[in-house]
Amino acid sequence: MRILHTMLRVGDLQRSIDFYTNVLGMKLLRQKEYPEGEFTLAFVGYQPEEDGAVIELTYNWDTDKYNLGDGYGHIALEVDDVYQATDEIRQRGGNILRDAGPMNAGTTIIAFVEDPDGYPIELIGKKS
Repeated sequence: MRILHTMLRVGDLQRSIDFYTNVLGMKLLRQKEYPEGEFTLAFVGYQPEEDGAVIELTYNWDTDKYNLGDGYGHIALEVDDVYQATDEIRQRGGNILRDAGPMNAGTTIIAFVEDPDGYPIELIGKKS
């Protein structure tokens, strides 16, 4: 078994694709409309789906906003340098929730950014 993807419901598909590709540097791997179900799926990631887990963006045509609830945590991305990644994301228009720095009660460098629908994304520095 392996993890295939994480699904997020989004209110504006193009805005979300732009964020994940232009701000976080992922690639749009595939996209398909399902007219009978009135939804569109777009898959984004850093590598092909057969090589690792990706994110499925689900856009229901009749919904432009979701309540995220209090059970959802975050997506985590490993980066070479959290400080540099945070600066680059900020320059590309990304919203920084927590600037780069050591995690609470630890030494691992982390930061948090927010996608256009309010989903938090943790940036974690590579272990050397």
